[in-house]
Order: sequence, then structure tokens, then C-alpha cells
Amino acid sequence: MSKKSQATAEAEIDEVLRRPAEQEYAAELEALRQNDQDPRPSNWQLSPRAVLAYVLGRKPLKAKIAGKSTEVAIRRKFFGDDTLVERAIVTLASERALLLVGEPGTGKSWLSEHLAAAICGNSTLVIQGTAGTTEEHIKYSWNIARVIAEGPRAENLIPSPSMVAMQRGALLRFEEITRCVPDVQDALVSLLSDKRIAIPELPGDSGVAARPGFNIIATANSRDQGVNQLSAALKRRFNYVHIPLIADKATEMEVVRERSAQLIAQYNIPKTLDTPIIELLTTVFREIRLGRSEEGVSLKSPSTTLSTAEAIGVALDAALHARYFGNGEVGAGTLARHLIGSLVKEDLADLASLKEYVTLVAKKRADGAKHWREFVQGAQTVLG
Repeated sequence: MSKKSQATAEAEIDEVLRRPAEQEYAAELEALRQNDQDPRPSNWQLSPRAVLAYVLGRKPLKAKIAGKSTEVAIRRKFFGDDTLVERAIVTLASERALLLVGEPGTGKSWLSEHLAAAICGNSTLVIQGTAGTTEEHIKYSWNIARVIAEGPRAENLIPSPSMVAMQRGALLRFEEITRCVPDVQDALVSLLSDKRIAIPELPGDSGVAARPGFNIIATANSRDQGVNQLSAALKRRFNYVHIPLIADKATEMEVVRERSAQLIAQYNIPKTLDTPIIELLTTVFREIRLGRSEEGVSLKSPSTTLSTAEAIGVALDAALHARYFGNGEVGAGTLARHLIGSLVKEDLADLASLKEYVTLVAKKRADGAKHWREFVQGAQTVLG
């Protein structure tokens, strides 16, 4: 690639709203690759130990990036039980596929993306499971106009992300697998068993066989488990790793701080959230989610899941509101006004959860704390 073409490509990457993990964290991946001395499974970009270091973070590494010697910080991407990540990596190095299961917003897709970026350098081979996903989305389809004119030929075939992953020996990400109907799910059985996609339309063609390194990372929301249950045959071909909600408050605060800061920077907002505001936001989410305050007051839990991802979304919304409609400072009152968008999704009756929380918990704390007083005032503007 010429210098001009490379510069054009880099400019196009900078203009996209969200870059894939392998581009966003390219320096970290390259630093790990240069320092990686451990054995690697076939077609893996990094060793399992280096993949773990990329996902969980480690001390900075010295590396040559863009021709210059530098020290690269390896940031933590996933906050949770380290052993879960180890199990996931071991599974992907084996013959079994990986299924990440958990409540909405627990970071399943985030972990899936980073595992794919570290292992095969490509996190964009994705199938999004929906009620409209067909077997063609999983295997292949045809350029109908060319088939009518020329007949079924190899060059007229449109490969699916699954087929591309098999040809490259890469990882396929299958999001929300339980949203697909059982007949479509069963198309995965042959892929996972035979590691091959047959193409009967091509006479004498033996199909596409997977290269070493091919595997599948699927995700499923635990709330969707009863929508379209996986068949017994498909369950046997997956190793399940359950991703729980973050149990530790300090860890959840760190996640909210880290991810909200990244998103705020992406939107060119000059100020991040202060620690007291992050603590208040995390506390509100945890107490309503758990149905119990830190003082032991029982609370009504809403029907929706107030996940860490939702808290990050509220933080970003509040920062944007402060940037464009306020003085730039994110206050507790702004958080309260945007909290309702995460709390009330399925049932307007969930407003009762916020009303109860404000009455039984927040108002008592407001007597001696400015931020809690602002939170109560902001909540009352949306509750009426």
C-alpha cells in the first residue's frame, strides 16, 4: 500500500463512529505480539497467556510502534472473574465452541469482541441473531442476477461470515443466538461437528472446510433462555460460561469510570464525571437493582435490568446534556433526569421503583449531602 493510500485509509478509520477493537487497541495488540514468547494455537495471533493479558490488562510493555520505541500500557477490558476469561480462552483453543450467557448489559458482546480481536485479529465476522435470521445468513447465499445469467458458479456465491471465518481459520461471533428459531440454530450443528459447509448447487464441489483456528463465540441473554432453547445436540457442542452482574461496588465504579471516560472522549466532551457523581450513579443502580439499600431498606425492583452498561449510558447522556444544555459540569440532578430512560423500558409502573427509592433512601441522604439533594431535585422534575 502506498503512503498516500495508507494515509487515506487511516483518515477514513478516524472518521467512523466506532472502530473495531483490533483497530482501537492496535498498539496494545502489537506490543503483546512483540513480547509474546509462549506457544500459540494454530492460526492464533497471540498465545493464550497474551490474550488473557490483553483482556485483563497488565504492566506496560516496551515495543516498537510505527517505527518508534515506546512503552505501551495494556488496559483492562473486562472487569469480572478472571477465571471466567481463562475458561473462555481455553474453550476457544479446543474443539468446542463458546457460549457466553448472562443478564443484558453484563459485557458478553464486549468480551466476545475483544477475544476475537486478540485471537484472530478480526472481530467483525459477526452474525446478529434475530427472528429473521435464516440459514443463508449462517451458510451462504447467491447473487441471483448472476445465477440467472450464468448459473450457479463459485464466483457467484456470496459467503456468510461463517464461511469467511472457516476459510481464514478465524473466529465467528454469533450474537443473541437464542433469538434465532430452532431450525436456523440447527444449521450450526454441522459447522461445529463437521467443520465444513457443503455447497450442493456446485456439481462435484466438496464445499468449504474450516482451517485450523476456526471456532464460534456465541452470546445469549439469560432472560431470553426460554425464547428459543438450543437443541440438545447444539448444547453439547458449546461450552457455557456464565457472566454474572458485577458483585463488587468498587469494581463496578471502575467500569463506569473507565468506559464513560472513553465514550466522553469519543464525543469530544471536555469534562469527565467526578468521582462523587460516579459513586452516586453506581450506588443508585446497585441499590435499585438489588432491591435493598446500603442501610438495609427493602426496595421494589423494576422489571428491567439496571446493568452496568445502562449506568454507562446514563453517564454519557448526562455528560452530553451538560455539554450542550448546561455549563459542562455533570451534576447529580442531570443523572436523575436521564435515569428514567434506563429504568422505564417495559412497564410505566416501574416509575414506582424510582419514586419509592427517592422517598425511602435518597431524601434521607439529601439532608447532609449536596449531591443527593441535587439527585432528589432532579428526580422530582421527572416524577412530577
